[in-house]
Amino acid sequence: MRRTLVVTLALLTPSIALAHVGVGDTSGVAHGFMHPVSGLDHVLAMVAVGMFAAPLGGRGFCLEQIAFMTMMALGGTLGIPGVGMPYLELGIGLSVVMLGAALALALAPPLAVAMALAGLFAIFHGMAHGAEMPGTASALAYGLGFITATAMLHAIGIALGLLAARKRRVSQFAGGAMAVAGLSIVGGLI
Repeated sequence: MRRTLVVTLALLTPSIALAHVGVGDTSGVAHGFMHPVSGLDHVLAMVAVGMFAAPLGGRGFCLEQIAFMTMMALGGTLGIPGVGMPYLELGIGLSVVMLGAALALALAPPLAVAMALAGLFAIFHGMAHGAEMPGTASALAYGLGFITATAMLHAIGIALGLLAARKRRVSQFAGGAMAVAGLSIVGGLI
């Protein structure tokens, strides 16, 4: 269990210095893929969404993921032409806090509430992804990249959630750590 935790933490600790930059490949899929996985705020939120979905099971599990991906794509579509949203980064930071707190408190809201919560947070993340798309990138390729990366991070969260299902305290501890990290992110924005 300890080895799994160390490997998981290593995978979830990307280089913060690489987050949100426009250097390197700016032509599409690769750059779109790197945006969500190179920012700690996005990584924590996406993994938390997966962990939050894991106990929903079956239909609920799929519907929450569909709600998140759909609303993130909508947010990305709005972000590409520069549609602004006040306090965008604050919304992203608060998504980490709230999702982490939901895991720490072992909340199990009704499916509609879980979908609405995931969809709301997805808009913030999608708008950030879209707004930071390089002007030379293909919107379709870039979108495919950030959706693929998000699905991968959700899958990691789902796997962690399923592994922690037998030991609820592990999921609660991870959620608490995410919430604290989210507070740190929010604190850095204020």
